[in-house]
Amino acid sequence: MQHLIIYAHPNLHSFTKAVVDSITAVSKKCGYDCTIRDLYRMGFDPILSYEELQGSYQGIVAAEIRHEQELIRQADLITLVYPLWWMGFPAILKGYLDRVLTHGFAYKTENGISQGLLNGKRLCQFVLIGSRLAEYQKCGFDKSIKDMLVDGLFNYCGISDIQHTIFDEIHIIDQAARQKLLQQAAEITRQNLSS
Repeated sequence: MQHLIIYAHPNLHSFTKAVVDSITAVSKKCGYDCTIRDLYRMGFDPILSYEELQGSYQGIVAAEIRHEQELIRQADLITLVYPLWWMGFPAILKGYLDRVLTHGFAYKTENGISQGLLNGKRLCQFVLIGSRLAEYQKCGFDKSIKDMLVDGLFNYCGISDIQHTIFDEIHIIDQAARQKLLQQAAEITRQNLSS
């Protein structure tokens, strides 16, 4: 059983990393093999060049991208952990998704109709924000996050079993509250792995 964890934060001592550590520990307790893709420590190049984009439509994919695709292909559960920056993914994660979720791997188009190819995959996202979730909900931003970063992207690729959790106020909560969030992340992961 394979659990692929992809995360993006430049600070190795961030709360994002603490979430990754928590879900990794519970995954190992559940008997899953964990593969962690720390995009910053990998030095992942997020830039999708024109040549790479055109090549993907012809099935020409760089070896390092094929490796990432194979990790996704083998994963029973894929978990993304990231801070919400300017209402979106950190640039390095957006670039990862741009480069890895290629035509012919994540989706195909026939007769003008696109079809997702990652059917049967399960995906979980932990999204960390510094603001209060209630403020996002008041403005409808929580729905926008779900529509764009969760369902819009991954449903298009054929993934329908998607869960996302927003952890808010991460810059102002105390250590006890942080521990509670880490326990919540571990429990959500345990449930995903045992379902």
